[in-house]
Amino acid sequence: MSYRFYLPHREGGERTGKKILAVDIGGTKTSFGVFEVNRDTLSLIREETFASRSMGTFEEILHKFLASDHGAKPDVLSIGVAGPVLENKVTLTNLSWELDAASLKTEFDIEQVSIINDLEATAYGLVGLSSEDTVPLFESSEKVSGNMAVLAPGTGLGEAGMFWDGGYHRPFATEGGHSEFAPRTDIDVELLKYLQQEDEIISWEHVVSGPGIYRIYKFLRDVKGHKEPTWLKENFKNNENPAAVISHAAMRELDATCNLTMDLFVSYMARESASLVLKHKAVGGLWLGGGIPPRIFPLLKKDLFRKQFIQNAHMTHLLEKVSIRVILNSQAALIGAGYYGAFGT
Repeated sequence: MSYRFYLPHREGGERTGKKILAVDIGGTKTSFGVFEVNRDTLSLIREETFASRSMGTFEEILHKFLASDHGAKPDVLSIGVAGPVLENKVTLTNLSWELDAASLKTEFDIEQVSIINDLEATAYGLVGLSSEDTVPLFESSEKVSGNMAVLAPGTGLGEAGMFWDGGYHRPFATEGGHSEFAPRTDIDVELLKYLQQEDEIISWEHVVSGPGIYRIYKFLRDVKGHKEPTWLKENFKNNENPAAVISHAAMRELDATCNLTMDLFVSYMARESASLVLKHKAVGGLWLGGGIPPRIFPLLKKDLFRKQFIQNAHMTHLLEKVSIRVILNSQAALIGAGYYGAFGT
């Protein structure tokens, strides 16, 4: 996949020497990275990660980070955040935080503050990734210029598009992960009815996410009557991340229920990926990011994902042409926030 991203200030080097504080805020963790601009690239000077719920507000975490950085003030604060950003303000989806760029600029006396969606940041982050930071899931023999898309399941489900203007890709955020889950099979309908005991409206994020993996497993166990072996029950007790327990067991084929859970998860991820590609006509390629795809890459490489991805009433011929890559670098959103802060505004 060849790509160029529109960053209006990337060429010329007039921002060389500026210090960019990039932040990637997720439902589970908040990562900070201090970058220095060197002409059209960035150098990471320092990084630190905090549990997102370790303090009551983002401002408290930012004060703590800046204090540990010996009070060194950045020229730019650029934040990628899981939530819909409107006019440089956001109420986070999976945290009870509200961020306002103007307020942050005043409180911390920073020259420039930008807030963008974390998936938009992930898209910009592709500029700073090396070839080793991504891996092909499927490479089409036809190289087509056009829009691209990013789908990233983790604590939630993020989605973004990249509009191809004929010369550059221009990333933009979406909230597609919150569109409604579309059941196709009988078991999908049963799962939907089970999940509606939790929420009236079920989105794709309910099933294509870390918590979604555990929801699918509990449905198979509690509704479909699948047995849970003692060793697996103990693993759940000893691990704060049940999705990791399930995917680990499935990749090693240690438990039939875990295998089926991940088969359903992979199918749902493929189907929503196809919907995202079709809605954006993303013939330029699909990128799979977030915390989950790199960890379950062996499951994604099996035939199931590809078969479910191209299965469509009328557009199989288009979906067959779409190349798919997995983003391995967990810092893609942080890097993208840095590039946007340095060159995008």
